[in-house]
Amino acid sequence: MTQVRHPQDTFSSTVRIVLPNDTNTLGNLMGGNLLHWMDIAAAVSANRHCRRVVVTAAVNNVSFDRPIKLGDVVVIESQVTRSFNSSMEVYLEVLVENSASGERCRCNEAYYTFVAVDQLGAPISVPALEPVTEVEKKRYDGALRRRQLRLILAGKLKPEDATELKALFD
Repeated sequence: MTQVRHPQDTFSSTVRIVLPNDTNTLGNLMGGNLLHWMDIAAAVSANRHCRRVVVTAAVNNVSFDRPIKLGDVVVIESQVTRSFNSSMEVYLEVLVENSASGERCRCNEAYYTFVAVDQLGAPISVPALEPVTEVEKKRYDGALRRRQLRLILAGKLKPEDATELKALFD
């Protein structure tokens, strides 16, 4: 029997407060620290999907929309958007929460790709993912196009073989 997971089963939420050691000389969270926190949150989601050891394969489409300041509360939400043979795409949204009001605003987002591996580090298959909500279905559909673009840029797929990307222009 083939296992099928749902995106909500892979949801992860991480909360951090920006401390002085996390910031640059302007008092902003260093981008590398945020990427590290995001990598951990995404790995939790990928692991929840396949229940295996996962390794980061790619970090794509990271946007830094606004600085995150010293003392800000950072909430990182992640969820698997689609699984392929051994890889999974994870969407992350980074929110800054006002500690007085609880109000949140989005400041960053990204897509990470993880591969499930066995004890020797060889890729292994992962369960299928079945989106439920309209947002999940939209991210699921877009994941194949993002994967094809990522593979083209890595030299692992010929542009003429990227059927999903080509369909956008037909």
